[in-house]
Amino acid sequence: MTTSNPAKKLVFSVILDLDGTLLDTDGVILDVLKSFLIKYGKEWDGREVLRIAGKTPLEASAAVVEAYNLPCTAEEFEKEFTPMLSDHLSNIKPLPGAKQLINHLHGHGIPIALASNSPRTSIEKKLSYHHGWKESFSVVIGGDEVKAGKPSADLFLEAAKRLNVQPSSCLVIEDSIPGVTAGKAAGMEVIAVPSQPKQSYLYTMADEVINSLFDFRPEQWSLPPFQDWIDGTLPIDPWHIGGPVIKGFGRGSKVLGIPTANLSTHSYSNVLSEYPSGVYFGWAGVSKRGIYKMVMSIGWNPYFNNPEKTIEPWLLHEFEDDFYGEELRLIVVGYIRPEDNFPSLESLVAKIYEDRRIAESALELPIYSKYKDDPYFNSLLETTVSHTKS
Repeated sequence: MTTSNPAKKLVFSVILDLDGTLLDTDGVILDVLKSFLIKYGKEWDGREVLRIAGKTPLEASAAVVEAYNLPCTAEEFEKEFTPMLSDHLSNIKPLPGAKQLINHLHGHGIPIALASNSPRTSIEKKLSYHHGWKESFSVVIGGDEVKAGKPSADLFLEAAKRLNVQPSSCLVIEDSIPGVTAGKAAGMEVIAVPSQPKQSYLYTMADEVINSLFDFRPEQWSLPPFQDWIDGTLPIDPWHIGGPVIKGFGRGSKVLGIPTANLSTHSYSNVLSEYPSGVYFGWAGVSKRGIYKMVMSIGWNPYFNNPEKTIEPWLLHEFEDDFYGEELRLIVVGYIRPEDNFPSLESLVAKIYEDRRIAESALELPIYSKYKDDPYFNSLLETTVSHTKS
């Protein structure tokens, strides 16, 4: 969901957080942390996710030590954990929309600073794995270069000083509550991109809350608009998922009148964590049937309040029968909008049909239509041809 207030003032510089805003650091940290806790006979259960988000390394270490009653000090934990994490920094991927944002701002000559609670050496190492990122920032500043990290305003005030701009002319983009608090304390405009699901309501201090970087609209902040959007759609790096069609919640056809072909999420938990909730589109291949246009939602469907994040593709074709158990392959090529809640079932259905119209039209464009012939569908097409001949 995207909520916003009118921009209060023009901005001329942008200050970005790193972990959780530009980089999907959380997943790698949690994987390393799970392995670390096994050493002490403990099992990570996620209880401290919100407490460690946006904190300095020492503060996060203290939270974990306390939560799991570990037989070490926060300093000892940090000293042992940091080298383990450092060995996995190359596995950290950019969050969707991050490369687009950095390239766009840098390409238009907008001064950009990177301000993170992480130590400067850690920031430098993370940036080294992403070509061109370091050179795009006019200023890079770590939590060990100021008196106090976020939620103190020190990092952002120092970033503005090094950019040689007034704090009031800066726009901060942050994923954590400490980061948002720090930005507002510095007298800056702040956009929150919550890194944890279903937490937008906690970010009331932010000037705007968006679902993901896909939903950032620079022109609303007097910055040059993106040129990537085409007819209400955003091209993205294509990604592939597939598996047998399973029964879903049973409301697609019965409640909405919109039959969806559901996939199990168990094999794609990593993919689901990487991509923000929202409405996407692309191509779908069904064994023994063919290749079809599709539009799909990823998320919790706020109207129905799903208990888990799901993938619900709608194949834009009239099928005469069900195809549960048949192989379904999806190539997701574009993004339409963030996930949203609706005041009524009728308004939800109307929006879904609008998404269908946008997707059907966009998939005729060469930038999207070319993926209908993607090699990912080859074996399905062979199955379809042989089935037709028989």
